[in-house]
Amino acid sequence: MKTLFITLQRLYERFFEAVDFLQSPFLLVVRLYWGWQLAANGWAKLHNLSRVIDYFSSLSVPHPGFTAPFVSSTELVCGILLALGLLSRFASLVLTIDMANAYFFGDRPALLSFFSDPDKFTAATPYTTLCAVLVILIFGPGLFCLDALLKRVLGPPEVKELRLTG
Repeated sequence: MKTLFITLQRLYERFFEAVDFLQSPFLLVVRLYWGWQLAANGWAKLHNLSRVIDYFSSLSVPHPGFTAPFVSSTELVCGILLALGLLSRFASLVLTIDMANAYFFGDRPALLSFFSDPDKFTAATPYTTLCAVLVILIFGPGLFCLDALLKRVLGPPEVKELRLTG
């Protein structure tokens, strides 16, 4: 019985080693696809700012004349950063806030139905983008990114010890 348990444990460990091996390629695909989508969406918004301002006004977004170019630029820049894997977690955090606001202003009934009607929440437009940026925020960009390359080339940042004298 003990050998069966040990064999099952080894199989379990090997299976998840194989799954761990797929983590970085999966994160690369998520970053590339959603980074490209967000960058393209931000670019399109920047080239149609009058429409975006009108849309934001219809949603009662505060200061739509400022907010529209800010959101458009944010999606463009953070989408590019996400796709490149540069400052990925920071970009993901910013995009998470962006998607939370998209839910709040653009699809508030879906947001409020999080517990009462989860299907409505998951069918809302920001849902898949929010999930993608949360995956990168939580798990990081993976090994195939500029963040990892820079860390290998430059080494880890130096931490200086702070001494209090007195």
